[in-house]
Amino acid sequence: MVYTDASGIGLGCVLMQEGRVIAYASRQWQGSERNRPTHDLELGAVIFALKIWRSYLLGETVQVFTDHKSLQHIFTQPMMNARQTRWVEFLADYQVSINYHPGKANLVADALSRRRYDSAVERDVESLVGEISTLRLCAISQEPLGLEAVDQADLLSRIRVAQQSDQSLLDATRVTGSEYEVSANGTILVRGRVCVPKDVELRHQILGEAHASKFSIHPGATKMYHDLKRYYHWVGMKRDVADWVAKCNTCALVKAEHQVPGGLLQSLPIPEWKWDRITMDFVVGLPVSRTFDAIWVIVDRLTKSAHFLAIKKTDGAAVLARKFVREIVRLHGVPASIVSDRDPRFTSEFWRAFQAEMGTKVHLSTAYHPQTDGQSERTIQTLEDLLRMCVLDWGGHWADHLSLVEFAYNNSFQASIGMAPFEALYGRPCRTPLCWTQVGERSMYGATYVQETTEKVRVVRLNMKEAQDRQKSYADRRRRELEFQVGDRVYLKMAMLRGPNRSIAENKLSPRFMGPFPVVERVGPLAYRLELPEIMKAFHKVFHVSMLRKCLHPTEELVARIPEDLQPDLTVPAVPMRILERREKVLRNKRIPLLRILWDCSGSTEETWEPEAKMKLKFRKWFDKQVEE
Repeated sequence: MVYTDASGIGLGCVLMQEGRVIAYASRQWQGSERNRPTHDLELGAVIFALKIWRSYLLGETVQVFTDHKSLQHIFTQPMMNARQTRWVEFLADYQVSINYHPGKANLVADALSRRRYDSAVERDVESLVGEISTLRLCAISQEPLGLEAVDQADLLSRIRVAQQSDQSLLDATRVTGSEYEVSANGTILVRGRVCVPKDVELRHQILGEAHASKFSIHPGATKMYHDLKRYYHWVGMKRDVADWVAKCNTCALVKAEHQVPGGLLQSLPIPEWKWDRITMDFVVGLPVSRTFDAIWVIVDRLTKSAHFLAIKKTDGAAVLARKFVREIVRLHGVPASIVSDRDPRFTSEFWRAFQAEMGTKVHLSTAYHPQTDGQSERTIQTLEDLLRMCVLDWGGHWADHLSLVEFAYNNSFQASIGMAPFEALYGRPCRTPLCWTQVGERSMYGATYVQETTEKVRVVRLNMKEAQDRQKSYADRRRRELEFQVGDRVYLKMAMLRGPNRSIAENKLSPRFMGPFPVVERVGPLAYRLELPEIMKAFHKVFHVSMLRKCLHPTEELVARIPEDLQPDLTVPAVPMRILERREKVLRNKRIPLLRILWDCSGSTEETWEPEAKMKLKFRKWFDKQVEE
């Protein structure tokens, strides 16, 4: 629906659908347009609306309402001038009907087409309020905003009193040609700006109002400085503004870091011999294949050779220990150290006791920093790609392809060691059907074999050292050196993934950091142990430096801010509230039921589309209750 109106000054129109306003438009008549008869002015308003909203109206059934009753008969009018003829031809492109709407009811379009003048230059306040009430505009809020601005008169009077106490400032105003001047009310100005004397309390009040009031809302140092320097002047203002913003607790908790992550790359030491030092991790989330639904990836850090063991996600530490002895210790002996993440099976007392009995040191990664075990993570990425290609090319169960995937991985060239893992492990690459030219037997005995094997290890270690140096030089370009001292207070970064799964959007209004917490110990070059409160006793207390931000707030008694529903994985859970809508995603061979869920994310709400099966699995009781309702 389009509502139009024209006056001697201009025209106005409103585009609406189902009682809701889509757009407003108005303009003044130009030149000879003001001399047109009323009939043409009203029809011109209709033509103007159809032209500017062509993208909305073309091809749709349009109802036009005007307070000029004779326009209803424009299509059957027997006599038309040239202008009206052109406009009627233009109207033929639209499926339009023109209806009469009394002028008293056509308030908004009528107001848009008119510009009222009073005898005074400015419009009278009462008339403006009356017109707003006539238009029946809704108030945005019935509650007061609660804005508490600084009393400017009181602030200026305090500045003047402080200026009179600063003798050096008074002397500067008496110097001929000085940029200091005194205004009519006695305030000392510098190039038109208020000069603030050396009064710490006064400057802090100005900085606080410019930064933390509801009219400013915590701008950055650059924005705050440019806003302040238009009105105030003092020596060192830019430095004071930067310090004030850096020490703001709210900014530290909320604002994102617009700089490279902290902590330069620290490579793990190169092992001395094969399968002395290994890494391990799990691949989970796989479809069930031959009763297995996960893969245990174990990699030698020297030769890069790996074993891929099919397991069940529910296998405990005892089952894994037996499989470890059968598949790893049987072939390569007992490793000297193991690097892994903080999987519950690796942090269990049984696993620690088992490795201690064998004389193996277990090195767990710091909390929420998977880059510690980058070797396993990179191997897992390659493994998943190989499995996808096997299933795509040959089909069947992924468990049936796992043994050949392991062979292909170990027999492929690795840039970091300059050869294939099999060659580094056994002295030569394993034979494949591709090597049809290699016939006969190869014999090597005694000292010659030992010498060649030792030489292979030496070459591998040299290649690894070159690869690590190259990797560090590239990685450090995107990192910065960051250190803390024992006793420093730091903020802890919240996990970016929130809610029950990755598809659920994070709570946009939650803080990015929490704390501050004191540093009690430095653990290695890039990890720190924090003193966490009792509510966080389930958390591992050692964190990588990239998870921390230094607290510069001067108050030592600053209370740490911790979300009440914080989980041990540094996430805030999203709680489903209700189902808003249902639909089906149609694929080639199946249909996937989807639900539009309203989530409660720590006080704010989010809406996302989720698979019905996933919601039923994760929130069974809630889902059953929704179905009953």
